[in-house]
Amino acid sequence: MASVIQSRKPSEIRNILRDAGLQGRGGAAFPMGIKISNISEDAPFPRYLVCNADEMEPGTFKDRVIILTSPHQLIEGMLISAYAIKAEQAFIFIRPEYEDAAQILEREIALAKTEGLLGKRILGSDFCCEISVHRSGGRYICGDSTALLNALEGKRPNPRKKPPRTTEKGLWQKPTVVQNVETLCNVSHIIKNGATWFKSLSLTPEGAGTKVYAVSGMVNKPGCYELPMGVRLSEIIEVHAGGDASGIRIQNLSSPEGHPPFF
Repeated sequence: MASVIQSRKPSEIRNILRDAGLQGRGGAAFPMGIKISNISEDAPFPRYLVCNADEMEPGTFKDRVIILTSPHQLIEGMLISAYAIKAEQAFIFIRPEYEDAAQILEREIALAKTEGLLGKRILGSDFCCEISVHRSGGRYICGDSTALLNALEGKRPNPRKKPPRTTEKGLWQKPTVVQNVETLCNVSHIIKNGATWFKSLSLTPEGAGTKVYAVSGMVNKPGCYELPMGVRLSEIIEVHAGGDASGIRIQNLSSPEGHPPFF
């Protein structure tokens, strides 16, 4: 974080993230570098960064595991992202069932503030940023970014009509970037190691980086597995998750369009 504030401009951070090809890890896969670059230099202030930790999809738990095991990775990723868009306020929107994760985040955010990594004039610079943990009311629809913003404003969490984009009029009608937990956790590693390094982690030229896959149900080793983008589903289940717990091997599937089997 110190090297970012002391030696890199916000525009440089945006360019690195765009070159890295980091896609949103929340499901929509929209490139983060493009999203943050949609906030123009002359966009109004204040600007906001929101971390979506709602994770309401059935069977998903990767974001919770990331927060419980590496909360500082998320906090640092949020700070760098906030610096890139010149946001002085960031929120972590978290589902009510993740109370243990919420308390850990609040504890570590307070610790970061005592160390001068949050708040006013971070590390002696002109950059100021606060991070607040917001406990969600708990609805699946809050996974939609615009519904999330309505909930954060204290309104009914209905999705908004589009356009405008949230990077133009988001939280309280100000420029806002909404990103998933896992997405933000990639940021510090990309800035430290570079865009080329991040792209090289993928198994396919179209991809970039790694992905945390949550595997649950009838497998021998349920859990979260960080693997390269482009890994086959069969490898995730049969190799890393130990295969079907009943001993049945999943059948290969062929595409009617003539593409290679998905598995």
